[in-house]
Amino acid sequence: MKLKLAIALAATTLATGAFAEGGDAAAGEKAFKKCKSCHMIQDADGNNIVKGGKTGPNLFGIVGQQAGAVEGFKYGKDMVAAGEAGLVWTEETFAAYVKDPKKFLQEFLDSKKAKSKMSFRLKKGGEDVYAYLASLSPAPEAEEPAAEEPAAEAVSE
Repeated sequence: MKLKLAIALAATTLATGAFAEGGDAAAGEKAFKKCKSCHMIQDADGNNIVKGGKTGPNLFGIVGQQAGAVEGFKYGKDMVAAGEAGLVWTEETFAAYVKDPKKFLQEFLDSKKAKSKMSFRLKKGGEDVYAYLASLSPAPEAEEPAAEEPAAEAVSE
């Protein structure tokens, strides 16, 4: 439960599309070679940034996003439940997940029965991979400024 609270707090302090704080994107690009057997990085227009497998979801734009929510990918029920419970991919959550996916979901969901489809463990370098993914993330969409209401004119009598 403490993990859920910490993750929810961290997620609320991050802006969508936030970039990594402590990882090394260049090292992450090198480490991602271990990930591409299952994951690709393909932009919204279908352009391959990193050609990879389709066993795992496309990792383009996951930085700052809800877990288990990539369109068109069939996630396991525990990953979907974690996303619905507030799991957002931050540097901290991503690095903890890739280090031991099953253990992470068990702790996050407070269930010893929770499972992850991801069997690979990235013992070190999760922060670097996150930084690499952040470097490829689309720029956050700018919010349109709210329309200003006309100032009320003073009425003199």
